[in-house]
Amino acid sequence: MKNISLLGSTGSIGRNVLEVVRQFPGRFRIVGLAAGTNGRLLREQIEAFNPEKISISEAKLAGELAQSLPPGWSEKIVVGTEGNVAVATLPSADTVVSAIVGAAGLTPTMAAIEAGKNIALANKETLVMAGHLVMAAVQRNKGTLLPIDSEHSAIAQALEAGKKADVSKLILTASGGPFRNLNERDLWAVTPEQALNHPNWEMGKKISIDSATLMNKGLEVIEARWLFDIAIEDIEVLIHPQSIVHSMVEYVDGSVVAQLGVPDMRIPIAYALSYPERLRMNLPRLNLAQASDLSFSRPDFERFPALKLAYQVCKRGGSLPAVLNAANEVAVEAFLTGAIRFPEIALVVAETVSRLPREEGASLTAILDADLAARMQAASIIEALRMQTQQRLGKDVLSPELPPGHTPLTI
Repeated sequence: MKNISLLGSTGSIGRNVLEVVRQFPGRFRIVGLAAGTNGRLLREQIEAFNPEKISISEAKLAGELAQSLPPGWSEKIVVGTEGNVAVATLPSADTVVSAIVGAAGLTPTMAAIEAGKNIALANKETLVMAGHLVMAAVQRNKGTLLPIDSEHSAIAQALEAGKKADVSKLILTASGGPFRNLNERDLWAVTPEQALNHPNWEMGKKISIDSATLMNKGLEVIEARWLFDIAIEDIEVLIHPQSIVHSMVEYVDGSVVAQLGVPDMRIPIAYALSYPERLRMNLPRLNLAQASDLSFSRPDFERFPALKLAYQVCKRGGSLPAVLNAANEVAVEAFLTGAIRFPEIALVVAETVSRLPREEGASLTAILDADLAARMQAASIIEALRMQTQQRLGKDVLSPELPPGHTPLTI
């Protein structure tokens, strides 16, 4: 029986984790739940799993949650970042699933590592922002960190086939998102609703937009660099629209070992929770005869500059990956609310990275400071873009249906 604290329980990954736990009640027990603002779903999860401690993002929501539960629950409810840390470091927890979206996952994940917990990591931003600190902490505390991302889970499984010294390169696959065949001009008219409609995966809003810009793959490249301790030059990305081959490892003898499966996040989740064993999952099996065509191509860095930018930032290192991540979070939210257009997400991120200094060997405090500075800088750039758009279109807000012949804005 493994006791699990789940950070991000009401999100897409969190809900899938609980589906796996439901399927194997004799193997896993939920002892802690941490959520954002979805108090209704959190209450349902509390009733289903009876955890020892619960965290929610705001004090007001905590009060409402306590009132909706039977007497005696209020002392088990904690709030905000401190609450997330309390759930992550719960003494009874063996494994902490880190599935909080964005930079908010860094602090509780680091706390869990320092408390000697084993980590099942879905929050790629933790390694993007502070990979050098995170992996050093894992080694120092003699814990384990296993990836939940389908691509990194695939690589971890493929690495079981050989020695680390014999690895030639890692190959991350990407579906290409909903706009992989759209020309550059049409990208300027993309709406949030279109960007959220991923062809293969059911995901949360932020990761869906990141998948559409290919920033998600860029973040995964940085994550892989730290998780598998490999040079950025030895990590390749290929577009694979079918999402059947989840990633590959090439060895020095020319052999390529791949992990294949249906696109369902419960598979890598179950692998991370049960490692080194495997669980008999009640899921559809991959039928290669029906899958038919499996195609691969190189990404277009001109149409999707976010991926290229992530490679560049990873090479420069220091505090810049944290800047990249923070600026992207702000830009994605701005796009979802109609403040900027789709190609301007990458523009905002690139401009933010260019304006902020790089700090070598940054501490956790310095990384969090860089995160805050990047958010402020990105917000300023977005406002400049919004003002330019108002002047050009004569409107108070952006319209997703732009007139033919419009030109990209510059800062």
